[in-house]
This record gives sequence, structure tokens and C-alpha cells, in this order.
Amino acid sequence: MSTSANNQFDAIESLIMNEGLRIEALDFHPEQDMMLVILNTKVALTQNLSAYPFLKKADKNQLQQYKLIGGGTGVHWPMLDEDLSLKGFLQSELQKVVKTGKGSVAA
Repeated sequence: MSTSANNQFDAIESLIMNEGLRIEALDFHPEQDMMLVILNTKVALTQNLSAYPFLKKADKNQLQQYKLIGGGTGVHWPMLDEDLSLKGFLQSELQKVVKTGKGSVAA
């Protein structure tokens, strides 16, 4: 892996671009502190709503009022003035895998 200053993207951005990863939908379960981020690959990433202060305070109706932005590489909640990215969700998922040692990371 090159670390040249000429690289346009970091590893996660390259994965998103090269594999065409996109967010397809979100599903919310506030009672379980859970948001599912469903990708176009049919993979679901699990995020804790409590990790995002604006989302943690929102009710289910507010959570469901989101828009996919950047061609599915981000999410915007107009009512909450909150923006989150696919890159951030993938970073969070990778941190969970590394911390727990569960799952596998493709090389």
C-alpha cells in the first residue's frame, strides 16, 4: 500500500469508490439504541444511535426523515441539521472489528 502524498483517497475512501459502495436505506430501533445502515451490497452495518448526540435525542419520526446525499455516500437529516457519511460508518465498523477481534477484514 502506497502512502504517497499523491494518493487522492485514503483506504476507506478508495474502498467506497472502487467497490461502488453506497447507502441504500436506514432502519431505526431507538428502543435498542440501534441504527442499521443498509448498503447496496446487502450488508447491514449496525450503529449505536447514542454515538450521535443529535440522533440520540430524536424521536423515531425525526430519524425517519432523512435524505441520502452524495449519491448514497452520506445521509442528511434536515429536521436535525445532521450529516453523517458512509466513510464514518465504515470507520466505526472497522473499529468494532479491531477492538473485539470478531469478524474478518479483507486484505
